Amino acid sequence: MKVILPDGSELALPEGATGMTVAESIGPRLAKAALGVTINGELKDLDTPLADGDHVSVITAQSEEGLSLLRHSASHVMAEAVTRVFPDTKVAIGPSTKDGFYYDFDFPEPVSEEDLSRFQAEIEKSIKETQSFQREVVSREEALELFENEPYKLELIRDLPEGETISIYRHGNFLDLCRGPHVPDTSRIPAVKVLSIAGAYWRGDSDNRMLTRIYGTAFPSRKELEKHLESLELAKQRDHRKVGRELDLFSFHDEAPGFPFFHPKGMVVVNTLLDYWRKEHIAAGYREIKTPLILDRSLWERSGHWDNYKDNMYFTKIDNLDFAVKPMNCPGGILIYRAAQHSYREFPMRMAELGLVHRHELSGVLHGLFRVRAFTQDDAHVYCLPDQVENEVVRVIELVRRMYHTFGFDKVHMELSTRPAKSIGTAEMWERAETALASALGRLDLEYRLNPGDGAFYGPKIDFHIEDIMGRTWQCATCQLDFAMPERFELEYIGEDNQRHRPVMLHRTVLGSIERFLGIIIEHYGGAFPAWLAPVQAVAIPVADRHIEYAHSVAAELSAADLRVEVDERAESVGRKIRDNELLKVPFMLIVGDKEAAAGTVSMRARGRGDLGAMSRDAAAKMVADESRAPRVDG
Repeated sequence: MKVILPDGSELALPEGATGMTVAESIGPRLAKAALGVTINGELKDLDTPLADGDHVSVITAQSEEGLSLLRHSASHVMAEAVTRVFPDTKVAIGPSTKDGFYYDFDFPEPVSEEDLSRFQAEIEKSIKETQSFQREVVSREEALELFENEPYKLELIRDLPEGETISIYRHGNFLDLCRGPHVPDTSRIPAVKVLSIAGAYWRGDSDNRMLTRIYGTAFPSRKELEKHLESLELAKQRDHRKVGRELDLFSFHDEAPGFPFFHPKGMVVVNTLLDYWRKEHIAAGYREIKTPLILDRSLWERSGHWDNYKDNMYFTKIDNLDFAVKPMNCPGGILIYRAAQHSYREFPMRMAELGLVHRHELSGVLHGLFRVRAFTQDDAHVYCLPDQVENEVVRVIELVRRMYHTFGFDKVHMELSTRPAKSIGTAEMWERAETALASALGRLDLEYRLNPGDGAFYGPKIDFHIEDIMGRTWQCATCQLDFAMPERFELEYIGEDNQRHRPVMLHRTVLGSIERFLGIIIEHYGGAFPAWLAPVQAVAIPVADRHIEYAHSVAAELSAADLRVEVDERAESVGRKIRDNELLKVPFMLIVGDKEAAAGTVSMRARGRGDLGAMSRDAAAKMVADESRAPRVDG
């Protein structure tokens, strides 16, 4: 028989050949690296038999699919290790994730971080034993019997639709309910690390039992694992919750779980960020609007949020009528559009809002500024004609990239998601919209990943993923075409033909959640904000109390130039003041003593550059001003 390889060539194989046969036929290096195989686009175990004419691709850990497969198998190995240490443990589920894997357990006794090393030791044993992963297909009755002492598996089995193929995987003495596929044996998982422990509700439902979630990660080599662990340690040091507390930017309190409290220095950063945002949007032709926080139930029913998003909303009553706290800005913005009749001559119409929204999140998923219950969304809606869509999308992409460049995010990955199986609108509308988005990306000569069928039900979209200094990616910006809202709210404009038409509507965000973006840049910079964004741009440090008056006169000159400056009057040594302000990531320190006061100078220190020596007050003020200048915005 013959199979077809990814390059289109044919490979002759004996009857009964498997994915491993293909790998061995191509070469011993591939056979050694092979983890799985795709057969006609479907990921399978390497020992899956092939048929004549199959399209076959051998999968290694160098691909996303292969790395995910490796980590999925590692989660099974960890589950085996855990049940070796605690034999009466009940196992739940254990998928791979973007950066590793986890498995949820119901332990017979409390476990802690100290137990992780015991699990790690058992994992290493399993890997050395080269245990084979073996797949079996069983009947529903057999599955129920095999897992009679595993309540979570029994629940999963009973929830499977009738006629569903039920498969199990064995390795060593461990048995798991799993669709697969898996690596051939445990030796193909050379680098595994158990990382942390947390709580998680069974199936993510707070009404269910709280389980213990063990996180881990796996890589195809020790070198890659060590590099990842170094990144995790760096991320731990830069954790925005830790840095935010140290820099006195924000806090969280039990009286308002999931709702951040911004301190004076935090508000300086937020307001400086928003000042820049406003300048960029004014230059890009947007007009800012503001819509109410609370809106009538009927609006949310019309928008579809009441039926589809109600569990994530907060409600109240006013005059015995139902109202909801807005989880999104779109419906309010649409009411502003509907407040007047519009002509095609007004298009494109760009309206932006820094709108405070509230979304109910389960307590278990709240995470600093990254996952909160109240946040400011930098939404904008562009109403335009069909032949203006491509140009408007180009403008959005340029704005996104320009603003990201300001924060040092030059690695921006874009994804174009197209029509899903369930969608509204005609095939012609979708084709025209998808073509406009693809053409906009093409005009800018940008590479992007195509995600077929992953668009929103109301239209295709471009998502933007930024990469931070630690190599982590974050999806913040998005540009979406919306066919639903104009129809639901009967949006109209008077066309050149003097007839009524539906406008095309673009949703877009650049920073996304301002709070989340702040958390991202805190970790990206490690708290050492660029001088224009720093809460305190300079601090004057008097050597002794007799120099405080001179320090204040130096600070006054900087303040007069609209610079953010403080005077450190504490009764501490100069060395201690310098160290403390270095920890606070202050960009500039102006140290003044007898010599400086007599000469009318300062001793200058700059973050990352150390002692710059003596300089005149004017020169020092000019240096701080020049390096603290806000980003240039071209109108």
